[in-house]
Amino acid sequence: IKKGGVAVDFTMGNGHDTAWLSKAVGENGKVYAFDIQEKALESTRNTLKSENCPDNCTLICDSHSNVLNYVHEKICVGVFNLGYLPGSGNKALTTLRPTTKMAVEAAISLLDTDSIILIAVYPGHEEGRLEGEMLDEKLSALPQKQYSVSCLRIVNAPDCPFFYLIEKN
Repeated sequence: IKKGGVAVDFTMGNGHDTAWLSKAVGENGKVYAFDIQEKALESTRNTLKSENCPDNCTLICDSHSNVLNYVHEKICVGVFNLGYLPGSGNKALTTLRPTTKMAVEAAISLLDTDSIILIAVYPGHEEGRLEGEMLDEKLSALPQKQYSVSCLRIVNAPDCPFFYLIEKN
């Protein structure tokens, strides 16, 4: 993560990743954060304020799959925290394979050299499990000379969240 860089929180939720990214890129950096729920934007605004974050965030009430309509510069980091909005009580409203696939493809196209994307996957619910399978297939096909892709998974706890890390070489 580069001071002054551009970061994207593809799934802002309650804003904790957005706040972390805001501080990491600093006052001269830029953070774009996406969520389809107005409740997430409100929660994120409160988190940014309570954590005294720099005024460097653009909160967008739209699907992460539409990122290319908003972000036109190379990014130094992208973060996905898939699943549902924590604390919302609505576990039926989750990220979905088609939009997640589009968002991850867009994120990869925006990734600057020596930069990363981190994706947290929650296989404890059906759509999360299917998102993980889709991502495994998609990311394992990336060219090795351009990207390094790692997966951190607890193999004897199949419902545990796991992570993909994509680095552009």
